[in-house]
Amino acid sequence: MRKVFLIRHCQATGQEPEAPLTDKGREQANDLLEFFKDEEIDRIVSSPYIRAVDSIRAFAELKSVKVEIDNRLSERVLSPVSLHDWEKHLFHSFEDMDYKIEGGESSREAMIRGISCLHELLGGDGQQAIIVSHGNLISLMLKHYNKQIGFSDWKALSNPDIYELTFDNNQYKNMRRVWRDA
Repeated sequence: MRKVFLIRHCQATGQEPEAPLTDKGREQANDLLEFFKDEEIDRIVSSPYIRAVDSIRAFAELKSVKVEIDNRLSERVLSPVSLHDWEKHLFHSFEDMDYKIEGGESSREAMIRGISCLHELLGGDGQQAIIVSHGNLISLMLKHYNKQIGFSDWKALSNPDIYELTFDNNQYKNMRRVWRDA
């Protein structure tokens, strides 16, 4: 059996790629280090966004595991412009996986790029890996394995959050939320 832990990044100061962790976010990163300290992790793959990398950096340094950057784990772009009713559009994008705002990315497109990263990870060596990304993309990756995952599940995610996916011979077996808010 192989495990892949999907981690939503810790609390950050904003949504832009260079937004750093808040003071609380840095504390949460230490909580992640404690959570994983007894796990044997072979690989860590992260979104290039600073908040994602910094969420797992302390653990990676403790275990001497390189944080690999993969652009496919970047946050999903719902729209290239700010929308006052963005939550309505996000809800609709969970109901219609092909719904797309001009210049944005559909849920299906985002899901495909996230899952392609996960499948590539499963094709490599090792038994346990961590993927660090963003709430919207993680919820879409979870939806790939459980069609019932939707907008309300995205909304219920915490910063950070962790889901454990298990695979047998690279075939999906199970998913469970393993994080409990500190």
